[in-house]
Amino acid sequence: MIRRRKGGRHHNNDTAELNITAFMNLMVILVPFLLITAVFSRLTILELNLPGSSTEPVEPQEQTFQLEVIVRQDKIEIGDRNQGLLGVYPNSEEGEYDYDALSGKLSELKSRYPGKTDASILLESEIAYDTLVQVMDRVRVAEKIEEEAIVRSDLFPDISIGDAPVMGGGA
Repeated sequence: MIRRRKGGRHHNNDTAELNITAFMNLMVILVPFLLITAVFSRLTILELNLPGSSTEPVEPQEQTFQLEVIVRQDKIEIGDRNQGLLGVYPNSEEGEYDYDALSGKLSELKSRYPGKTDASILLESEIAYDTLVQVMDRVRVAEKIEEEAIVRSDLFPDISIGDAPVMGGGA
Protein backbone atom coordinates (compact mmCIF):
# COMPACT_ATOMS: atom_id res chain seq x y z
CA MET A 1 0.00 0.00 0.00
CA ILE A 2 1.08 3.53 -0.76
CA ARG A 3 1.17 5.97 2.03
CA ARG A 4 -0.01 9.47 1.41
CA ARG A 5 0.50 12.50 3.52
CA LYS A 6 -2.25 14.84 4.43
CA GLY A 7 -2.92 17.42 1.75
CA GLY A 8 -1.24 15.35 -0.92
CA ARG A 9 1.69 17.77 -1.40
CA HIS A 10 5.27 17.76 -0.32
CA HIS A 11 6.20 20.95 1.62
CA ASN A 12 9.66 22.47 1.55
CA ASN A 13 10.41 24.18 4.83
CA ASP A 14 13.61 25.89 3.62
CA THR A 15 13.39 29.69 3.63
CA ALA A 16 14.87 31.69 0.77
CA GLU A 17 17.41 34.36 1.64
CA LEU A 18 16.69 37.84 0.39
CA ASN A 19 19.73 39.58 -1.08
CA ILE A 20 19.32 43.33 -0.45
CA THR A 21 22.91 44.35 -1.14
CA ALA A 22 22.04 46.05 -4.43
CA PHE A 23 19.17 47.93 -2.81
CA MET A 24 21.40 49.09 0.07
CA ASN A 25 24.03 50.31 -2.42
CA LEU A 26 21.35 52.34 -4.18
CA MET A 27 20.18 53.89 -0.91
CA VAL A 28 23.75 54.79 0.10
CA ILE A 29 24.08 56.83 -3.11
CA LEU A 30 20.52 58.15 -3.40
CA VAL A 31 19.92 59.48 0.12
CA PRO A 32 22.96 61.85 0.26
CA PHE A 33 22.21 63.04 -3.28
CA LEU A 34 18.62 63.93 -2.35
CA LEU A 35 19.73 65.66 0.84
CA ILE A 36 22.35 67.75 -0.97
CA THR A 37 19.99 68.86 -3.74
CA ALA A 38 17.18 69.64 -1.28
CA VAL A 39 19.36 72.25 0.43
CA PHE A 40 19.74 74.28 -2.78
CA SER A 41 16.09 74.38 -3.79
CA ARG A 42 14.33 77.44 -2.41
CA LEU A 43 10.75 78.47 -3.04
CA THR A 44 9.81 82.13 -3.07
CA ILE A 45 6.20 83.21 -3.19
CA LEU A 46 5.11 86.67 -4.21
CA GLU A 47 1.59 87.74 -3.41
CA LEU A 48 -0.10 89.29 -6.43
CA ASN A 49 -3.38 91.19 -6.51
CA LEU A 50 -5.38 90.03 -9.48
CA PRO A 51 -8.52 91.92 -10.46
CA GLY A 52 -11.73 90.12 -9.67
CA SER A 53 -14.83 90.00 -11.81
CA SER A 54 -17.69 92.20 -10.74
CA THR A 55 -21.15 92.78 -12.14
CA GLU A 56 -21.85 95.77 -9.90
CA PRO A 57 -21.92 99.19 -11.57
CA VAL A 58 -18.82 101.25 -10.93
CA GLU A 59 -19.37 104.71 -9.51
CA PRO A 60 -17.22 107.46 -11.01
CA GLN A 61 -14.42 108.45 -8.69
CA GLU A 62 -11.83 111.17 -8.73
CA GLN A 63 -8.82 110.40 -10.88
CA THR A 64 -5.87 109.37 -8.76
CA PHE A 65 -2.35 108.39 -9.69
CA GLN A 66 -2.35 104.84 -11.08
CA LEU A 67 1.17 103.63 -11.84
CA GLU A 68 1.65 101.40 -14.87
CA VAL A 69 4.94 99.85 -15.94
CA ILE A 70 4.64 98.56 -19.50
CA VAL A 71 7.33 96.11 -20.61
CA ARG A 72 7.72 95.87 -24.38
CA GLN A 73 10.25 93.96 -26.50
CA ASP A 74 12.38 97.07 -27.11
CA LYS A 75 11.66 99.35 -24.12
CA ILE A 76 10.06 99.90 -20.74
CA GLU A 77 7.42 102.59 -20.38
CA ILE A 78 6.31 104.15 -17.09
CA GLY A 79 3.02 105.97 -17.02
CA ASP A 80 -0.08 107.01 -15.21
CA ARG A 81 -3.28 105.41 -16.46
CA ASN A 82 -5.01 108.80 -16.31
CA GLN A 83 -2.23 111.22 -17.36
CA GLY A 84 -0.31 109.13 -19.92
CA LEU A 85 3.40 108.34 -20.27
CA LEU A 86 5.84 109.67 -17.68
CA GLY A 87 9.00 108.06 -19.07
CA VAL A 88 10.25 105.75 -21.83
CA TYR A 89 13.45 103.74 -21.37
CA PRO A 90 14.65 102.00 -24.56
CA ASN A 91 16.84 98.91 -24.47
CA SER A 92 20.60 99.24 -24.80
CA GLU A 93 22.35 98.32 -28.05
CA GLU A 94 22.92 94.82 -26.63
CA GLY A 95 19.15 94.46 -26.13
CA GLU A 96 19.29 94.73 -22.32
CA TYR A 97 16.57 96.59 -20.42
CA ASP A 98 17.59 99.75 -18.52
CA TYR A 99 16.69 98.59 -15.02
CA ASP A 100 18.72 101.37 -13.35
CA ALA A 101 16.73 104.10 -15.10
CA LEU A 102 13.52 102.25 -14.17
CA SER A 103 14.57 102.17 -10.50
CA GLY A 104 15.49 105.86 -10.55
CA LYS A 105 12.14 106.92 -12.02
CA LEU A 106 10.20 104.70 -9.62
CA SER A 107 12.09 106.20 -6.65
CA GLU A 108 11.23 109.68 -7.92
CA LEU A 109 7.56 108.74 -8.25
CA LYS A 110 7.55 107.24 -4.75
CA SER A 111 8.88 110.53 -3.33
CA ARG A 112 6.05 112.39 -5.12
CA TYR A 113 3.38 109.88 -4.04
CA PRO A 114 4.57 108.44 -0.69
CA GLY A 115 1.20 106.87 0.19
CA LYS A 116 0.93 104.95 -3.08
CA THR A 117 1.70 101.24 -2.72
CA ASP A 118 0.12 99.62 -5.78
CA ALA A 119 1.38 99.34 -9.34
CA SER A 120 0.41 97.47 -12.50
CA ILE A 121 2.98 95.68 -14.64
CA LEU A 122 1.73 95.17 -18.18
CA LEU A 123 3.65 92.82 -20.47
CA GLU A 124 3.69 92.07 -24.16
CA SER A 125 3.06 88.41 -24.92
CA GLU A 126 6.65 87.41 -25.78
CA ILE A 127 8.39 88.87 -22.70
CA ALA A 128 10.60 86.37 -20.84
CA TYR A 129 9.65 85.30 -17.32
CA ASP A 130 13.08 86.39 -16.03
CA THR A 131 12.39 89.92 -17.30
CA LEU A 132 9.07 89.96 -15.43
CA VAL A 133 10.77 88.91 -12.18
CA GLN A 134 13.49 91.56 -12.54
CA VAL A 135 10.93 94.30 -13.25
CA MET A 136 8.83 93.15 -10.27
CA ASP A 137 11.90 93.32 -8.04
CA ARG A 138 12.63 96.89 -9.17
CA VAL A 139 9.00 97.97 -8.72
CA ARG A 140 8.73 96.47 -5.22
CA VAL A 141 12.03 97.57 -3.64
CA ALA A 142 14.68 100.26 -4.19
CA GLU A 143 18.27 99.44 -3.25
CA LYS A 144 20.83 102.12 -2.36
CA ILE A 145 24.40 101.74 -1.18
CA GLU A 146 25.08 103.82 1.92
CA GLU A 147 28.26 103.51 3.97
CA GLU A 148 29.23 100.23 2.29
CA ALA A 149 25.86 98.65 3.09
CA ILE A 150 22.85 97.99 0.90
CA VAL A 151 19.76 99.82 2.16
CA ARG A 152 16.41 98.63 0.84
CA SER A 153 13.21 100.65 0.87
CA ASP A 154 9.71 99.71 -0.26
CA LEU A 155 8.43 101.37 -3.40
CA PHE A 156 5.22 99.82 -4.75
CA PRO A 157 4.90 96.34 -3.14
CA ASP A 158 1.27 95.68 -4.20
CA ILE A 159 1.71 94.49 -7.79
CA SER A 160 -0.89 93.54 -10.39
CA ILE A 161 0.04 91.90 -13.68
CA GLY A 162 -1.71 92.19 -17.03
CA ASP A 163 -1.32 92.34 -20.80
CA ALA A 164 0.23 95.43 -22.32
CA PRO A 165 -1.96 97.47 -24.66
CA VAL A 166 -1.24 96.85 -28.32
CA MET A 167 0.83 99.60 -29.86
CA GLY A 168 -0.74 101.48 -32.78
CA GLY A 169 0.73 101.19 -36.30
CA GLY A 170 2.19 104.70 -36.13
CA ALA A 171 4.39 104.02 -33.09
